[in-house]
Amino acid sequence: MTAIDHLYFTLKKPLTWLLLFFSLYGAGTTPLRAQQSAQLPLSKTRLLFVLDASGSMLAPWDVGTRMDAAKNLLSFMVDSLRTNPQVELGLRVYGHQAQRQNNDCRDSKLEVGFSQKNHDAIIKTLKAVQPKGNTPLAYSLEEAAKDFPAGNQYRNILILITDGLESCGGDPCAVSLALQKKKVFLQPFVIALSQEAGMEQQFNCMGDYYDASNITRFRAALNKALRQSLGKTSLQVQLLDEQNRPRQTDLNMSFVNSATGEVMYNFIHFLDSRGRPDSIFIDPVPAYSIIVNTLPPVVQHGIVLEGGTHNTISIKAPEGVLRLQQQNHWEYAGGVRALVRLPDQAQTLHIQAMGSDQKYLAGTYDIEVHTLPKVYFRSVKIDGGQTRTLTIPAPGILNVRSDVASWSSLYLLKEGGLQELILQLEDKNSINSLALQPGDYRLVYRAKNAQGSKFTQIKELTISSGKTVNLNLFGR
Repeated sequence: MTAIDHLYFTLKKPLTWLLLFFSLYGAGTTPLRAQQSAQLPLSKTRLLFVLDASGSMLAPWDVGTRMDAAKNLLSFMVDSLRTNPQVELGLRVYGHQAQRQNNDCRDSKLEVGFSQKNHDAIIKTLKAVQPKGNTPLAYSLEEAAKDFPAGNQYRNILILITDGLESCGGDPCAVSLALQKKKVFLQPFVIALSQEAGMEQQFNCMGDYYDASNITRFRAALNKALRQSLGKTSLQVQLLDEQNRPRQTDLNMSFVNSATGEVMYNFIHFLDSRGRPDSIFIDPVPAYSIIVNTLPPVVQHGIVLEGGTHNTISIKAPEGVLRLQQQNHWEYAGGVRALVRLPDQAQTLHIQAMGSDQKYLAGTYDIEVHTLPKVYFRSVKIDGGQTRTLTIPAPGILNVRSDVASWSSLYLLKEGGLQELILQLEDKNSINSLALQPGDYRLVYRAKNAQGSKFTQIKELTISSGKTVNLNLFGR
């Protein structure tokens, strides 16, 4: 047995159970408790291996070289995936056509394109590849975008196996992100077979980075990439209340791709009759931010799922209720609305109708009630699982009659001799009927045909809840 054969058998044994699992599970087996869903991940996958064949892959590595390890382990994986009809494979190689001194930064080629029965062709190609040249990573990613056939029936996955950094001046991070945003492929897997300075920084921004600086880590990284790519993944989201109990529910949850910002899934949370969250099935390849759409929303970043297994995530999202009540609020033309804001923020979080109940995330809020004049509540605390009631005094009515056209202004009187302008009345002869909050007011007016400001008149009045005040400005 040659050294290469020994390496082949050493590497393949720990993968046997995993690949058998994917071959069977990927062929259509469905968990008993799975529910029908329009948002299930695509069942078919295109898996493109991008293999570094630059000169540094000839470096000694335990038994044989880095390239020997890559060839043998990939060959076994490809062979074992023959029985999975849901997976198509492809192979791109770079750095294998020109010697390093030629500095060929376009040395990248799709050696075997995607098809259903190309396993022998990939294995044969792997055996023939000889490391030679540079590491045109960014260029290879750009070219890889052309390797995936058009259409949206498949998930496109890229697994990059390399031992070196970009050597042709490209920006593989920018290329990877641009292609993910264009939905060419999901977040790539990057398996690094060495530990050059700056490697983790460059590869982390490209995709899901794995340090595979020895054979054991290499095998584990490929296991993980395969499990993430092909393993069916379920998830329960526990929405915690104010006592950290998973009892919150019926909230919309948005799953956002952390790399691209794309909303990939929307689910309305559900608890079964025993108070348990149901399981949802999503693609485990991207990292996610989960937005729980409370008021305001709760956002949990950096959600990384374990592929091929069941995941549970807990997010604290306690809600309380704000109740707005006011007798006779219908006296206001168009009704009464309240603007709800977070403290010291100008942006309106929500507009709530008078007489309604609304759930908010437990916290403190500022409330601006659009009565006349406006009523303000500062730092209103809403506790989880509780109802906070704000009662606004009932309005009174002011009827203002003017038999001649006039200029009129209504002020709210405040302490210390201050006044606040409430509104300007219509300047034509008419009857104005106004709903006003209880308080002391001052009406300042002058007939339009009066010849001088000295003819300005002032009337003061008090408005009480449920009472009506009638004013005739010119007594005619």
